[in-house]
Amino acid sequence: MKISFDVECTPAEARTFLGLPDLTALHELYLNKMKDFATDGLSPADFDRMTKAWLPQMTEGLETWRQAMFSAVRAKVD
Repeated sequence: MKISFDVECTPAEARTFLGLPDLTALHELYLNKMKDFATDGLSPADFDRMTKAWLPQMTEGLETWRQAMFSAVRAKVD
């Protein structure tokens, strides 16, 4: 036996029926932030925060590489 139901409702009504939280305010905040980002672009502070969050080992690796290069150059000069 097979039973099927067709329910016509909006996505908001479905979320309410299923007990999911209303994230409309959060969604609007996110959209406004993305619009600002698209119009204003990325500031140097934003770029610095992103690189530190996304690639924490990269900055340490680059610093180690820089120190190795400078010590190699100093050894050649001396």
